[in-house]
Amino acid sequence: MPSTHDSQTTRTISFADLTELLRQIFVRHGTSPEVAQVLAANCAAAERDGSHSHGVFRIKGYLSSLAAGWVDGRAEPKVEDVGAAFVRVDAMGGFAQPAMQAAKALVMDKARSAGIAILAIRNSHHFAALWPDVEPFAQEGLVALSVVNSMTCVVPHDGQKPLFGTNPIAFAAPRADGQPIVFDMATSAIAHGDVQIAAREGRMLPPGMGVDRNGQPTEDPKAILDGGALLPFGGYKGSALSMMVELLSAALTGGHFSFEFDMSKSPGAQTPWTGQVIIVIDPDKGGGQAFAERSEELVRQMHGVGQQRMPGDRRYRQRERSLKDGIALSAEDLDRLEALARV
Repeated sequence: MPSTHDSQTTRTISFADLTELLRQIFVRHGTSPEVAQVLAANCAAAERDGSHSHGVFRIKGYLSSLAAGWVDGRAEPKVEDVGAAFVRVDAMGGFAQPAMQAAKALVMDKARSAGIAILAIRNSHHFAALWPDVEPFAQEGLVALSVVNSMTCVVPHDGQKPLFGTNPIAFAAPRADGQPIVFDMATSAIAHGDVQIAAREGRMLPPGMGVDRNGQPTEDPKAILDGGALLPFGGYKGSALSMMVELLSAALTGGHFSFEFDMSKSPGAQTPWTGQVIIVIDPDKGGGQAFAERSEELVRQMHGVGQQRMPGDRRYRQRERSLKDGIALSAEDLDRLEALARV
């Protein structure tokens, strides 16, 4: 993802210090300390790993949504053990990450016991990257798949108006001799946050990303954001996957479809009020303990045919650099964050 600070004066900050700075910001703007810690760690991790569209760039949207009363920053998730392999969480109008954190241990226990477990979150606001929700499971030797729907901004294939959200899918699996295989991809042609960053930086987009308010193809991110819409990736294939995400995230959880909530009555609201599903699998119940080695063999074969970079590799390299040298932020962005922590 493009950097928001390539051409500006930069300052560096450690991951721990950025996390603490963001925690202070969230607390000062209305979240409980517990929620603040979860959100701060998530947001700082995205910035650390180079996921700039879901890092500190998101702080403005978090805070405006809190100020609008659209999301409850002090919500206490309600965890329900509803089956041998099914955990349900009502986020109570709060953020999705604290809801997931509240149920993580239980869903892991169920996955190890039954071989598979489902975590269904509803009444939640997910405004972050999705990969941090699945990577920790792979680090524990488990396989995880998560989907979350978002706000209406994507036109279904052959549709006339936007209906779906960007509706990302994230997957993580352990490897024997390397970091987990992790991918996080929108089912839209481009992530909405990347369109926002391109508009802010005055850059055009590649062809095929979206349409303007008249339904005409455009490479101008501002035209997409101003009454236009994104397109699904891969035409009908991406559209079908986006539909699947809607069904799993909303119909299965009891959450909202992307088109079922209205932020217009809460000026400043930016966080989608939807649902999320996480499926966790214990591979030892399938192919046995050989799963991680089989993953490694697949990676070796992919390298052998010329694919050198695996899903997640870029993030891991950037994570290593950030932990060694600090996280680079524009001086303007860091000044703004420090000011928000004092307000």
